[in-house]
Amino acid sequence: MPAAARLLAAACGLIVAALAAQPAAAKPIAGPWVELGPDGTASVREVVASGVRACPRVVADGNTVEARQRGAADGAFPITVCATQVPANTKHLTVDGKTVPIVPPTIRRIVVFGDTGCRVLAHFAQDCNDPKAWPFPTIARLAAARHPDLVIHVGDYYYREAACPTGSKGCPGTPHGDNWEAWKADFFDPAEPLLAAAPWVMSRGNHELCRRGGKGWFRLLDRRPMPVACDNMTAPYRIETGGLSLLMFDDADADDFTTEPKKVAAYAAQLAGLLRRAPPHSWLVTHRPVWALAMGNLPGVPLNLTGQAAIRGHVPPTLDMVVSGHLHDFASYQFGPKRPSQLIAGTGGDTLLPVTPIPLAGETIDGLKVQKGMTLARFGYFVMDRAETGWNGTFYGIDDGVLARCHIAARTLDCR
Repeated sequence: MPAAARLLAAACGLIVAALAAQPAAAKPIAGPWVELGPDGTASVREVVASGVRACPRVVADGNTVEARQRGAADGAFPITVCATQVPANTKHLTVDGKTVPIVPPTIRRIVVFGDTGCRVLAHFAQDCNDPKAWPFPTIARLAAARHPDLVIHVGDYYYREAACPTGSKGCPGTPHGDNWEAWKADFFDPAEPLLAAAPWVMSRGNHELCRRGGKGWFRLLDRRPMPVACDNMTAPYRIETGGLSLLMFDDADADDFTTEPKKVAAYAAQLAGLLRRAPPHSWLVTHRPVWALAMGNLPGVPLNLTGQAAIRGHVPPTLDMVVSGHLHDFASYQFGPKRPSQLIAGTGGDTLLPVTPIPLAGETIDGLKVQKGMTLARFGYFVMDRAETGWNGTFYGIDDGVLARCHIAARTLDCR
């Protein structure tokens, strides 16, 4: 073989060897998806197999942005979570060449729901394989078909906390515990079409507290940089995008029926700072509703006494509504001009609560009477469409039929 040919063959061999040494490309395990955050930013995320490939190539308006690993892979999470920040007003976003939705200049359609996982405890389990008993996959698919500009999840993603009880036919062999397989089954697999449809706002629920699903929350969904240790009370932040002002408040560790002074003081300090400069027509996004009545076996009992005590004296006239979950029903509370309205949409898949048999109108919550209100114990998702005055809301069931209609304008929340 001539010398030139030998040199060419050797060079080709080196190139092949170098390419073989690179991480192999593979289909992502979950994502990509986009989460909105503070300071006009959005986080682009994707989950890939640990050690299989490098993080994806993210291009925002023609500029390549480096995605980096979020947290180290371990036994519970043997995966790589890739994340990078881009401006929320990015006009064109791609991940490995695939176009990913970003927030439009004006948000015109929002999907709201929460409490989505399949409940598996040592003594009780939903039928995770029955779409009527656990309809989150159906809800995610139907909501994606509505082509929303934004999705607001009001918390509680992780519910598979224990092994399937002996004799249960609805969850044999289901993964459980705060690990990737359980999070994948509870959230990422069923949410796939909706994660691909629009950017998300993620609220933390009490199921994501450190003693429950905290590891998965911080590794996968929390909007802030990965913390060194799990924290049950994270700092609030404001999202300004697409004509919306969303005030994100982590009340996952609030107590529903007690008012521990230290906890109330800590939450009050956070709320004072968050609400002091709230722009006009802001919404406070929490997991636990601030002003609502308990359902199930405690009908008519005021809920979230911690939150009520903490927010007292800090509510600005610019705050129009609180958007929450926690109660596994659809509910609306209107108090008139003296207080923001309260919307509850904890209807995404976990077991529903029997609604209170008493009418909400006329009930007193933290010193103020409810002027209008309704509750509905049905699975579904809430769609808000921008109108000439405020928003028109529609609560859809798992057959995509209309279960309730609402009009939202300033502090008016009229649902029927």
